[in-house]
Amino acid sequence: MAKAKTAIVIVILALLQVSWATARMLDDRGGSVDWATAGGLSGGTFAVMTVNRFQKGEDGGGAVACDGRFHSDDDLIVALSSGWYAGGKRCHKTIRITSKDTGRTVEAQVVDECDSHNGCKKNIVDSSPAVWKKLGLHTDVGEVHITWSDA
Repeated sequence: MAKAKTAIVIVILALLQVSWATARMLDDRGGSVDWATAGGLSGGTFAVMTVNRFQKGEDGGGAVACDGRFHSDDDLIVALSSGWYAGGKRCHKTIRITSKDTGRTVEAQVVDECDSHNGCKKNIVDSSPAVWKKLGLHTDVGEVHITWSDA
């Protein structure tokens, strides 16, 4: 009887380990995570939102990839990690962003790539200060958990 209980415990631990590894893999790749079971919101693709400035002379770098221009920090705009940017296929498309912290949602336009081959993580939505403000967040936090989807 003791051997059967031990075997059951080992099987349960193995299943938990596989489940945890799968969740980490999806999280690391920017995959879809159901926050209803992970302690947050449900729906959309899990991501980390960072703040970017898109005006000339600010820390956002050069002009944006989609139209070669600089944009106001008051615009509701984002840069997506390379995989999500999809070689420009999402240029000028609108995405819906939901904050895990506030539950608020905002729509923003994709204007740039956050280059995952040159330092940007694979699960980033790099957003203007206006996006942060609409979500009721302070930019000095630096990073927040969100979900996003095509609008």
